This record gives sequence, structure tokens and C-alpha cells, in this order.
Amino acid sequence: MTDRLRTGVEGLDDILDGGFPRNRMYLVQGDPGVGKTTLALQILRDGVRCGERCLYVNLSETVEELAAVATSHGWSLDGIDVFPMTGSLADPIAADDDNTLYAPSDVELGERTEELLRRVDEIRPRRIIVDSCSELRLLAQTQLRFRRLLLALKTDLNQRGSTVFLLENPTQPGGDPLLQSLVHGVITIEQLSPIYGAERRRLRVMKLREVSFRGGYHDAKIMHEGVIVFPRLVAAEHHTDFVREMVSSDIGEVDVLLGGGLQRGTGTLLLGPAGSGKSALASQYACASAARGECAAIFTFDEGTGTLFERARGLGMPVAEHVEAGRIIVQQIDPAEMTPGEFAALVRRAVDVGGAKLVVIDSLNGYLNAMPEENFLIAQLHELLTYLRQQGIVLIMVVAQHGLLGSMVSPIDVSYLADNIVLFRFFESEGRVRKAISVVKKRAGKHEDTIRELSLSAAGIRVGEPLAAFRGVLTGVPQALGGTGTGAGSSE
Repeated sequence: MTDRLRTGVEGLDDILDGGFPRNRMYLVQGDPGVGKTTLALQILRDGVRCGERCLYVNLSETVEELAAVATSHGWSLDGIDVFPMTGSLADPIAADDDNTLYAPSDVELGERTEELLRRVDEIRPRRIIVDSCSELRLLAQTQLRFRRLLLALKTDLNQRGSTVFLLENPTQPGGDPLLQSLVHGVITIEQLSPIYGAERRRLRVMKLREVSFRGGYHDAKIMHEGVIVFPRLVAAEHHTDFVREMVSSDIGEVDVLLGGGLQRGTGTLLLGPAGSGKSALASQYACASAARGECAAIFTFDEGTGTLFERARGLGMPVAEHVEAGRIIVQQIDPAEMTPGEFAALVRRAVDVGGAKLVVIDSLNGYLNAMPEENFLIAQLHELLTYLRQQGIVLIMVVAQHGLLGSMVSPIDVSYLADNIVLFRFFESEGRVRKAISVVKKRAGKHEDTIRELSLSAAGIRVGEPLAAFRGVLTGVPQALGGTGTGAGSSE
């Protein structure tokens, strides 16, 4: 089995299926500001933690600047040997002015290379960062000499038991093919600037010989603890055995509507206009899950946690108490700061680490609006939903439709993703605006096809008898069928 070098970068080792093969040369490329230096320091710090000697060959920054980068993350350079090569580059006349047989760059390149190898022989580092290739290319002046230099360094350093990472600011789209052909693997980091919100970063393994890796783009973020990579979710890699039992809402009439409840490993869509009771029913399911001793997770895009707690308290639901006891996880999502990969990682952490058995996304409108420039967002959502199903999670998704009465328009059609669809509607009767609830889809098993009145009060959620005395409830302005009876309980 190939000996692997773990990077210590959260998420990256997972993408690399355990890490980089040792004693090879790798390229980390990206424009200035994408996080190459931060990632390099993380790799070296992990080496120090493992008791390995580490060397940072610094061609483009001073030692003080490098230390400042480390300090900004709460780190130090203790245990990392820094070999500065900036002096000669800053002074192109540093070579002997009396030497007329060789170009100053020829003399400087050979001298600096020999000095580097002497330092390597002194400290015997297992990990080496060369920052950056752009400076080596300037020293070499020609592509031929640059290629020869890299081949020599690759052979000499790898034979000395060192794994080398070259940092590069590419001068052409996609990077330098010559440089990429010489190394064992290529990591590309990109920075994207949306019209609104924080910058977005993503990482891709372009090449890695000898071992398998997870291809495609992976969202990344620079935080105080360093670069964090959110591996692209592949649902097919995650399967868990579970019992496909029914989960109750603790409201008998709701369970009757749903033919006994929601089955584990299914996704349910709560569909209707704003204020019709969708979030209330989702919170009820979370409280019922917590009351059974199971953990639930609520990811809210549209309202703050304070508003969520206050609304639940007004309906007699002890959401705040369950959160304090650790039975419900509530995560408020900042619409301008989140990427699809980071959101998927939050959901996975709630399931894998937090032990959540029920997940609420409130709402998909907020999810879509939070990432308007992301391509293939629905495909990523589909992968997340498939993962949750395969973990036996009861997933509840809230979608607010446009309009209040009459025909409704959904911002996006995700009904094909849902196993169950619960429809909410307003309707007018006897000078009052009332609410109706019905189940229009359930893949696993039967469900009731009636339309019932829904009422919300301090006593909680109440579902009345079927609205048999009305026709056209879903239009918003129904007609009474023989008399004025509603067939529903009081809305108080």
C-alpha cells in the first residue's frame, strides 16, 4: 500500500482518499489570494505535529510576511525551518559584477540551488514548500533551463525522502502544461466573485498519479483555523441500514391524513403560501422527534432563531427547551455567506456527528435565493436529498408559493424530488380567512385524499374534519354545498 502524507487540511484528505503519496513533487496553483500560502502552512504544521522536519523555501515573501500570515490564523512558525531566497531576487545586481563570462542569472541560479540542497542535507525535511515557481521561472529565464531545474530538484529532493509542494501563480488559463507534466499531482484553487456577498472559493484535483481521488469542484473557505474544503457529496458512497418505520407528528389527525405518518428515509414537501402553517407543522415534527428522544435539526434561511423560538412558543411548542437540552439543532443560514458545499457539510455534520434523525430545511426558497449564481444547484440538492434518504432520515422541506388566494405559482418545481407532498391553502368563508391542509402525494403507502381545515393557536396545531360542505376550497373562494356548515372544527 502506498505510504500517504496527510495534509491536516479539513476535507482535503477525504478528497485524496487518505492523502498524497510520499516522496513525490506536487503543484498547488491559483491566483494570488486564493489561499495557497495558508494551505501550505497547514501542510507543514501537520508535519510538525507528526514529528517531521519541515522546510519552507521562501522566494516571494519575507520571513516577517510569512510569520504575519501564520499569526493571522493564531499559528506560529515554531518547528518550521524557513529558507529565505528573496535577498538575491530583490537585488538583481547581487551577483559578482566583475564576472563577465556568465550571465548573473546563471551564477545565481546555480548558487541558490546548491545552497538549498545543502540546507536540505542539514535538516533532512520530510515536507518542503517552494513558494513560488514564478520566481524560479524568472531565475531560469528560459523554459528549457526551468524544466531542467525542476527535474533536478525533483530527483534530488525525492531521493532525500522529501515530499515537495510547489506553489504557482499561473500566467495562463489552466496553468502551465509543462509544469503540470513534471509533477505527480496538481491541485487548483479558484476564487469567484459573485455580484453580491462574500467571495467563493473552490478546489479541484486536476491530476494525481498512483492513487484514486474524488474529481470535480469542491467548495472551500478560508477561516481562522485555515483553509477548509467541503468535499463534493456523492450519495452513492453513503448507505446505512435502517428500519422503514412510520414517524408520528404526535397529532392524530395529521397522521391520519398521511396514512400513519412519515416513513423514515423519505423526503416531504410542505407546499403553500406564506403564513399558511408550513413552518409550524415542520416545527411540530421536530418537537415530536425530540420528545421521542431522537435528535432533530432545523436549518432556517428565512427567519432568525429568535423568531423561530417565539413562534413555536406561541403555538405551545417547546423548541427552545429542546435546543437547550441538545435534542434539536437549529442552524441559521446567512444567505450571503453560504455555498452549496458548505451547506451540505453542515447537514452531514448534523446527521453524522449530531445524530439527527429528522432534518428540516426552511425553506428551499431561501436555499435557492442564497446561491443565485450557482450552477446545477438542483443537481446538488438532489444529491443531498438522496444522501439523507439513504441514511434513513426523515427530511422535511418547506417551499413558499407565490400568491395568497387562488392559483399558486412555485418558484421552482422540486415536487419530483419529494416522496410526500402536503399542500396548504388559504380560503375565504363567512367573512374569515381560513386555512386548509391536504396530502396530494405519498409514494410509500396510502394517504387520505380529503381536505381538512387547519387552525393554529396557543394550544398548538389542530386539524378539523374533512371540509365536505364545500366545493372549490383550493381555489380560495369555495362554494357551500347545502347549508352553511363548514364540516370543520372551530378555528379558535
